[in-house]
Amino acid sequence: MKNFTRSFLLVSLGLFTGLLLAIGHGVMAERSTDNTGGLPLEDIRSLSEVFGKIKENYVEKVSDKTLLENAIRGMLSGLDPHSTYLDKTSYKELRVGTTGEFGGLGIVVGMEDGFVKVVSPIDDTPAARAGIKAGDLIIKLDKKTVKGMTLDDAVKLMRGKPGSSIDLTVVREGETKPLVIKVVRAKILVKSVKQKTLAPGFGYIRISQFQERTGHDLRAAITKLKKANHNKLKGLVLDLRNNPGGLLDAAVAVSDTFLKKGVIVSVRGRNPAADMKYQANPNDWIDGAPLVVLINGGTASASEIVSGALQDHKRAIIMGQLSFGKGSVQTVVPLGNDTAIKLTTARYYTPSGRSIQAQGIQPDIKVDNLKVTASKDQTDGFIKEADLNKHLLNGNARPTDKKAQAERTKERLNLASKDYEVYEALNLLKGLDLMGRR
Repeated sequence: MKNFTRSFLLVSLGLFTGLLLAIGHGVMAERSTDNTGGLPLEDIRSLSEVFGKIKENYVEKVSDKTLLENAIRGMLSGLDPHSTYLDKTSYKELRVGTTGEFGGLGIVVGMEDGFVKVVSPIDDTPAARAGIKAGDLIIKLDKKTVKGMTLDDAVKLMRGKPGSSIDLTVVREGETKPLVIKVVRAKILVKSVKQKTLAPGFGYIRISQFQERTGHDLRAAITKLKKANHNKLKGLVLDLRNNPGGLLDAAVAVSDTFLKKGVIVSVRGRNPAADMKYQANPNDWIDGAPLVVLINGGTASASEIVSGALQDHKRAIIMGQLSFGKGSVQTVVPLGNDTAIKLTTARYYTPSGRSIQAQGIQPDIKVDNLKVTASKDQTDGFIKEADLNKHLLNGNARPTDKKAQAERTKERLNLASKDYEVYEALNLLKGLDLMGRR
C-alpha cells in the first residue's frame, strides 16, 4: 500500500483529462489567495452572496452540500483540463484503475469545443473492439447531445452496468457524416504489456498504459522474448501508440529498462520543494540492441516521458507521428472524507531540459498511419536471366526452399497490411542490425 500511495501521489500525466471512462471525472479545489497571502474578502463576499441568492431563488431546492461541491468544481474549471475534484466514487475507481481493473467502455477522453474528444481507446476493451478511434469527437450519447454538458456529466452517462450498451455518435476526420457506434459496456481487465516475436531475433512489445506493475511486466516480457530467441535480441519495437499515460513511477521504470545512466525526467513546479529528478540505473535489459519506439497523436503524458528520455539519450529511434503534448504533472491529494483533489502542480522536462507541454514529441522518422494492400502481381515486371531460355546454371547455387521463401513473403505482406508502422519499424531494425554486423 505504501508503494501505491507513493506512485499515486504523483500521478503524472496520467490517464488524463477524462481519466478512464469508467473512472469518472471531477474538478478539484485550491483555496484562493492574493499575492500577499491574505484572503480576497470582497470576492468571498460575492461568493457568499451568490450562494444565498441560489438558496433563496433557484426554481428547485438545492442542498448546501451540492452547492459547495459545485463551487469546488467550478473553482478549478478555468485552470486547466486536468485538475479535478474526486468524489468518493471517482476516487475509489481511480485507485482501482491504476491497478488495471475497472468497469466501463475503455477510452480516455477530454473536452474540445464543448464536445467529448477521444484521446485514445484502450487495447482489448469494448471501445477498441467497436471501432472507436483516437481523435473522434463524441457529439451524442444515445440521444442526448453532449454540447453543454460537463465532462463529468458525459462520463457518468457513459458509465453503466457491464452488458448494457450505449450508442456513441462521433464525428471523425475524413468522414462526410457522423457515425453511430454501439458499444457494450464491460468490466475491463487491462493487461498493460504484451509481447511477440516479429521475426527471428526481433521482438515487439506493446504498452497500452502505465500501471503499478508495468515496469515489472515489461522486464518479464523481455525475458520471454529472449528465451524465445536463443537468449538474444537483435532489435526491439516498443509500441506506445494510443497510450494515454498513467503513473510517473511506471514511466521512469520503463525508461530505466533501456538506459544505463543519466537523467530520465525532471519535475519542476512553482514550489521548489516539489522539484524532483529521476536518474537511470546501470542496466540495459536488451544489452544495447537497437530500439524503435512507435508514437502517434494518442501518445500522451507518461508515454511521452519515455519517448523523450530515450530520444534525448539517443537510445532509441522515435518513429510515427507527433505525440499529444501533455507535459504537466498532477498530484493526487487525499482528503479526510474519502475524497481527493487531483491538482496540476508541475511540468516535467526531458533529459535535455525541454518541456513538451502543448508541443509534443517530434518523431525522428515520420511514418503516416497508412493502410497498404498487397499487389495481385507479386513480380516486379522485369525479365531475369533465369527466365531466359537455355540460361546457364549457377554452379555454386544452393537449392532454394521455395515453400519457406513463399511463407516468409506471406508473413511480410501480412504484417505490412495489418500494421504498416510496425512493418517499417521492423525493416529499420533489420537495417540497423545489418549495418552493425558489417
